[in-house]
Formats: sequence, structure tokens, C-alpha cells
Amino acid sequence: MMLAPNGVYRFSSPLLFRWMMWRHFSSKLFVGGLSYDTNEPVLKEAFGQHGEIIEVKVICDHKSGKSKGYGFVNFVSEDSASKALTEMHGQVLDGRNIRIQFANKK
Repeated sequence: MMLAPNGVYRFSSPLLFRWMMWRHFSSKLFVGGLSYDTNEPVLKEAFGQHGEIIEVKVICDHKSGKSKGYGFVNFVSEDSASKALTEMHGQVLDGRNIRIQFANKK
């Protein structure tokens, strides 16, 4: 990133720009501490009250098909994700206290 003569910052590459945008704006949440019985419809119902959801994914073991106890909820907007994080972190879902944070991109 460099400062142009007109005082506007310019990104030296599109990749840097995309990384900077992602770093500051995220609408995908990591949800940990899920009960092994929690499935995607249950997760979607619990988080759907906070905004429009693009995708819900509970991560499962490839061999057994059982939940690994965590998943992801991807919202349409960053505001909805922030609201869900604030209101749902530490709450009980299917008998377990869930932990929520913004998801890290790979």
C-alpha cells in the first residue's frame, strides 16, 4: 500500500486489496462447542433470528459422519454477523455453551 500524491492510498496489488478488505469485513462466523447432535437446520434456526444467512455448515467426520462439534454460519451482512456474535456467544444451544468468533479465511 502506498500514498499517492493526491493523498489517497493505493494498493500495490489486487491481492493485497482483497486481503485488506477481508481482514476488516467478515460475515462468516465460527461456532465451536456444538453438541454432537446439533445439525445444520438447528444451527440455521438459532442464528436466523439475527439476519439473513447464506450458508450453514456443521463439520462432520468423513468416516463416521458424526459432527466434530463445530461449524460455520455465513451471513449476508457483516452487521448481522456482528449482532449474532454479540448475542449468541456463550449461549446454550442443544445443552452446550457455544463459542463464537469471526472465521479465519484460508
